[in-house]
This record gives sequence, structure tokens and C-alpha cells, in this order.
Amino acid sequence: MRYRSRVTAPAAALIATTAALTAAPSAHAAPTRTGTSAAGAKGTPGPETLGDPVFPDLGNDGYRVAAYHLDFTYDATTRLVDATATLRIRTTQALSRFSLDALGLDIRSVRVGGRKATYEQVAEKLRITPARTLPNKSWVTVCVEYSADPRRIPQPHTGWVDTLDGFAVCCQPNLAHTVFPCNDHPLDKADFTFRITVPGGLRGVATGLLERTESLSGGRTAYTYRSREPMATELVQITVGDYVIKDRQGPHGLPLRDVVPVARAEALEPALALTPNLVAWLEARLGAYPFETYGLLPCNSDAPNAFDFTGLETQTLTIYKPNYLLQAEPKIGSHMMHELVHSYFGNSVSPASWADLWINEGHADFYGLLYRYERGWPDSLGLTTMEARMKDTYAKGDQWRRDSGPVAAPNAANLFDGQRYLGGVLVLYALRNLVGESAFNALERVFLDRYRNSSASTADYIAVASEVSGQDLSGFLQDWLYGTKTPRMPGHPDWTVTPVNPSLAPRRRKGAVHHENSATL
Repeated sequence: MRYRSRVTAPAAALIATTAALTAAPSAHAAPTRTGTSAAGAKGTPGPETLGDPVFPDLGNDGYRVAAYHLDFTYDATTRLVDATATLRIRTTQALSRFSLDALGLDIRSVRVGGRKATYEQVAEKLRITPARTLPNKSWVTVCVEYSADPRRIPQPHTGWVDTLDGFAVCCQPNLAHTVFPCNDHPLDKADFTFRITVPGGLRGVATGLLERTESLSGGRTAYTYRSREPMATELVQITVGDYVIKDRQGPHGLPLRDVVPVARAEALEPALALTPNLVAWLEARLGAYPFETYGLLPCNSDAPNAFDFTGLETQTLTIYKPNYLLQAEPKIGSHMMHELVHSYFGNSVSPASWADLWINEGHADFYGLLYRYERGWPDSLGLTTMEARMKDTYAKGDQWRRDSGPVAAPNAANLFDGQRYLGGVLVLYALRNLVGESAFNALERVFLDRYRNSSASTADYIAVASEVSGQDLSGFLQDWLYGTKTPRMPGHPDWTVTPVNPSLAPRRRKGAVHHENSATL
């Protein structure tokens, strides 16, 4: 069967040790200003950055995370979450101190290798000083006990989504550390397990497949889920609410599961029923779906400020606002394809840095638009062919490069501008025109296969394109991705670019992180 399970040694070890570690008495370590390791031990503090060009303060170095186990208990009366995050890490240097990303979490205790550790919270970092220096290339378990209030920080500065009957999480791009302490960067993917304890009448659901259900005292239930493929922190989904699970079968035996508000299950069924055909269409172009399951989470909130986007590709479970999915298929099918494409570009193959976001969004819009135009559905401009939409986008190329930078050179303010979406589509369209459809289809599959379950950069994509096409495409793609002027479009020498209007200011919503710039909407 194609959709086989995958259990790694680090994940198995973490699952086996989590119960023992979290059962240890809580010990409140007094925060320390700088922290010191045991006398005479060698080691240095780990760097508090992974050098991301868009979010330089995100992530930490000196170690890599192999696995996370997140144990959440939700109290429906207080609406608070009591949690333990257990990480299995491997050091890449001798560490006298190391950091996790964490913000807005009430830390109660930290243990490293079962021993009480001192810690302090500085800005968005949780600095941890173990009782003893951690040797280079050593495995160690880190256990952080904390609590969180999903309602404390309003969007867009938190990964928590407060709903009518619980919560969900939306962590892209840099908000996972407001939900759990982590190395919050897609370069450091890891295995995940989740245990979610909820009161009677509610259900806990997370990324991956359900492994175990436990009946506890007081009418509570604990649900344990495991993601069978490694995952970036930004792709985690944990949700609690009055949900029903709707199971159906996808192509080649792929289990599909939707997590649906009980009160709206019947009304949402027409949209949910579209998924099997969407998967089949995409598998014919990109190969087998890369994960153990897929489905939709119509989050139980349509509040305008619930989250700042229509849909988000959390791994194996795309989150939507329910009202969007109540529309007819021509209104939603293209964007449902966009989010499904992220299972390949963005989830299975994650960006090596956030400057590589165009690979995610460009591909999602590219295939989402192809799907739309094959069905004759006009897009938001009334256009019905990819060529017509690309000609329109091409004309805007220089203005977009002036307003939002080159396609592969974003900053934090313009990361989710249309340049990463339609600008990325334009690059892929130009590449396909140059190398031909057959070579383009082949290089897409090679890229996905080579970097499956890992991260890849723009340079990696360029290298694969050159290798598979049999021609050096570095100059061509460098111009398209990093140039300040829009190159000539292969196959369309008559296409022209509208001159830049220097007085035209970029249209950007103040304080927004996720911009609704997908052409599939």
C-alpha cells in the first residue's frame, strides 16, 4: 500500500520517554540573567538565530530537533491550556546554554536530560542553561512545562485562534513559538506526536493520524495523534471543539478525514466531497500524495479577525473559515487546489529560508490556476486561460518588482505580496515556455522527490531545473527571480511591460501578515 507508516528511532524513543519525563515533579527553576554551566566544563552558548534573511531572529543553532511531543490539556471553564513540550534534540556543538523560540507562554519549569535547568525569557527566546554542559553530537531530552491563554494576544501576533468552543492554531510563518517552545524555522523539521486532553462534549484533533483514545476521570478524553512524516513547526495543527470526523477514501486507498463543526457538517458536505477528485487531478501531475492523510478543518469561527487569510495549509489538515466553503464549486475549487498543492510544495518540501516562499506560493497558484482554466471557470479578472492571465501579470512585472522586490527577495513587510504568488507563477510559466512542458513536468517531480521530507532553497530548484532540462538555467532563472527588471517572455516576444509609476504606492494592509493575494481566490 502506497501510504505506508513511518516511525523513526528518535520519535519512538521520545514517545517511550515522554510519560516518565512529564510525570516528574514540577520544579520551578529561578530565572538567571546569563546562566553558567558546571564549573570547568567546556562549551559555549548556542547562536540564537539560523540566519534567515527575512526573519533573522527566528530559529536557534547549536542543535537540531529530532522530535516533539506536545501534551495539551484544555479547560473549557477557564479556556486556558496547560501544556508540556518534550523535545528530543541532538547537539551540533558543545552547549553551555541553548535557546528555544517562545513568546507569550507562562513557563513553569524546564528540565534537560531529566535534570532541573535554569532559564530566562528574553524577547522571543527561552534561554536554557542545563545543569551540565551538553557535549557535541549528544542526544538529550528537553521538557518544558507551561500554560497558555489562546485569547491573550490578538491576531496577527499569535498562532492561537480562539473559537466558539475551543481553539485552533495557525503558525505560518513565524508564530509556532507562541503556541509551543520550539526551534521555529522550516529548516529544522522534526517528527511530532500530540496528546490532547479535553472535557466531555469536545474533541481534540491534531496533524497526522489518530493513534490512541483514552477515557479519563471526570468525563475527559485524551486523543493521541502522530505525524508519520517530519514537519516544520509552522505547519502544526492542534484544534479543540465540538467537531465530528468525516472519513472518506481518496485515490489509491488514501484515507481522507475532515474535521467539521457538528452544527455545520451537513451544509459543508458539498465542499468536503470535492477533495478526492482534487487529489486525483494533482497526483496525475506531481505523483503520489506525500502524506498519510489529507482533509479540511472548517474552523468553528467566521469572525473577521479569527485569522488573516481564507485557508492555510497546516500539514495533512487545511484550515478554512467555514463560510468560504459554503460557496459553489467554481468559487472555491481553484483555491482548494492551491492549498492541496502546498502538501507538495511547502509541506513535503519546505522552504530552506523564508526568502524561498515563492516556491510554495508560486507553485500553489500555478496548479490552482491550471485547474481553474481546465474547467472554464473565469478568474477574478474574468480571464479564462493561463496565457491571458500571464500576459496581464507580465505587464505589471516592473511595477511589482519596484513595489515588492524581486520574486525571490522578499522582506518581512512584503513577504506575502502578490509577487510571491502570481509573480512566482510568471517565473514558472516562463520556465515551462523555455524548456517545454515535458521537461518542466519532469523537473517538478525530480525536485519533489529529491527534497521530500526536507527543506530546499531557490538555488536547489535552479540546480534541479538545469540538471533535468540539460541546459544551464542559472542565468535565466537568476534574472527572473532576482532581477529588478522583468526579462523577455520566451515564446511571446510581443509582450510588453507597463512602465513603472513611481507615485503608485504599494497596497498593503497595516499590520497584516497573510495577504489575500492568491490568484485562485
